[in-house]
Amino acid sequence: VGPGKAARVAVLAKQARIIVAIDSEYGLRDLSAAAQGAGVEVGALVDVNVGLPRCGVAPGEPAAALAKQIDAAPGVVLRGAMGYEGHVMNFADREEREAKTIKAMDRLLRSVQAIRDAGLRCEIVSAGGTCTFNITGGIEGITEIQAGTYVVMDSFYMYPDLPFELAFSVLGTVMSRPRPEMLVADCGHKSATIDHGNPPVKSVEGASVLFMSDEHATISVPPTCALAVGDRIELYGSHIDPTINLHDRMYAVDGDEVVEVWPIAARGYLEQREG
Repeated sequence: VGPGKAARVAVLAKQARIIVAIDSEYGLRDLSAAAQGAGVEVGALVDVNVGLPRCGVAPGEPAAALAKQIDAAPGVVLRGAMGYEGHVMNFADREEREAKTIKAMDRLLRSVQAIRDAGLRCEIVSAGGTCTFNITGGIEGITEIQAGTYVVMDSFYMYPDLPFELAFSVLGTVMSRPRPEMLVADCGHKSATIDHGNPPVKSVEGASVLFMSDEHATISVPPTCALAVGDRIELYGSHIDPTINLHDRMYAVDGDEVVEVWPIAARGYLEQREG
């Protein structure tokens, strides 16, 4: 939604299979006009609100009504429905997370049934995240899991029942050791986000981040810690998505050896990138 954005989707649809989540007539009209103008077809999922107060049309008949509109729109192909239960990801207790996930998926599957009862196709039923992949993924009728954090993981989602490991850290340098029980590193807000709490310190027993400033991470350490000015220190990401978005490239390492450098091409919020 917004000037030029649907047109960019239509251009991409000439190169790859694109599926867009839709929860409004406005968004549908915008996408349909752009697809017709580019002479392409773009797939669409009805975005159903399953409890997360974000995007999504109301479950059940409202979802089916929007599906009918999508099915009738030129240049847009109805592929199914989606609902993201992001509101349950913060529950560390497995039983509570599972109960809330089942309730959310009931809203989505009722919507899917309403769409099918209207005689419409609904081949894709997309849901699930890193913390619910093996809950949502086990519910009959769900065809696709949307998990992403699991690839490198973050500390906020390190629940005991999840099989994933932390594989990402921000490398900083100790820039000050003003007291035996404290050091300061050059990896503050501009290096790691803290909306999910302070990032944990990697491989330094007894160390924890006290607070983050724009350029500084102030870290509590045991007085016996041997780290000195100029030494390197690593922080795990507490929220991996926006942390990665702060950097231009990622270094894949095997021990101390850099084996690959991966550019982070989709970072930032630019309308268009050159090259």
